Amino acid sequence: MQGGGGAVVVDSSSKDGHAPARAPVPGRSFPVKLVARPQLLFAVLATGFLAAALLLVVLGGGGAVPYYRLPALAVHDVLLAAPCAEEKEEDQVVERWWARPPARSAWHNMSDEELLWAASFEPRRRRGRGRPSAPGKVAFMFLTRGPLPLAPLWERFFNGSGGRGLFSVYVHTTPGYRLDFPPSSPFHRRQVPSKATRWGETSVVDAERRLLANALLDLSNERFVLLSESCIPLHPLPAVHAYLTRSRHSFVGAFDDPGPHGRGRYRTALAPDVSVSQWRKGAQWFEMDRRLALFVVADGRYYPRFRDVCRPPCYVDEHYLPTVLTIEAPMSIANRSVTWVDWSRGGSHPAMFGADDVSKDFLERLAGKKDKEKERCMYNGQPAVVCSLFARKFAPGALQPLLQLSPRVLGY
Repeated sequence: MQGGGGAVVVDSSSKDGHAPARAPVPGRSFPVKLVARPQLLFAVLATGFLAAALLLVVLGGGGAVPYYRLPALAVHDVLLAAPCAEEKEEDQVVERWWARPPARSAWHNMSDEELLWAASFEPRRRRGRGRPSAPGKVAFMFLTRGPLPLAPLWERFFNGSGGRGLFSVYVHTTPGYRLDFPPSSPFHRRQVPSKATRWGETSVVDAERRLLANALLDLSNERFVLLSESCIPLHPLPAVHAYLTRSRHSFVGAFDDPGPHGRGRYRTALAPDVSVSQWRKGAQWFEMDRRLALFVVADGRYYPRFRDVCRPPCYVDEHYLPTVLTIEAPMSIANRSVTWVDWSRGGSHPAMFGADDVSKDFLERLAGKKDKEKERCMYNGQPAVVCSLFARKFAPGALQPLLQLSPRVLGY
């Protein structure tokens, strides 16, 4: 046997059992085709399996494995983008978007950031299409410290309207306080998530924007009025609704006060966005239309500056809206409020009225029903004598005389 390459092969079939040695056979590698065929077979099987699984998911057949049936995530409808009515089929979707009923409860689990984002979203729509035929509602937004001592008077005001299609109610209280009203009350389940507020601080305007944002979630709300627990209505709801919804202006007071309590509160750090000549002052208790309300909740330019710079004796609730709306929408505001207050006694707070102050003559004067006491103001460019729709501040003890006199004097 020779060493080296291959083994010697002997042919045992030869006659003597011996034969010359054959040439060594070179070593042979494993055939490539045999390697490729299993991989090809595996690829074909895998493709078929995936195609079958995809077919089950798409068709949703009864034999589909639940693993492939992904659950739908529950998303609050106000966070969904409104469909665009560019095609005929989508017109019906837009109508459903606008016609969906408002939430029965004002409570939700959104953070302030999520709430303001959702409220600042305005669905695209064609003018005159996809809007409900019913008149727009007035959102009554109560900024309170806790209870609503004058709620029985407001319930009479709301219930005397002949229906709840003219208004909606939102209440912002101290965190932890829970309102308790029966289902028949307009205040039932109308409390919104709140945060603590302190007089004279930015947290007050944070609460106002929070109320606006909650009210904007109901697309049928067209006008927004801010009230306190000490406010009373001076006219029946249908008259208040007509006055506000027919107005071409929002009722935000704004005036230039050159004194220490006006321009003296201006902060130079607000420049260049706000100059001292643009600085305005006004009452906290505003009323505005939907367009301005959307602007306020979406304001990322002015409000952060006011929040950081305007500290007492600069009061955000007295200067932010009057200043910013004078800059951005001067022709849209009436430069007056529709909430009457009495500052004649001086001090940092208006007069408070108790049971002894409430009389027929007093209420008639507030409502503008006495010729000598009628106010003079402008409404839609014309002189008017009805200038105030609400009045404050009324103590809890004033409730009983108000309930006795409101049917004869105030009309509800």
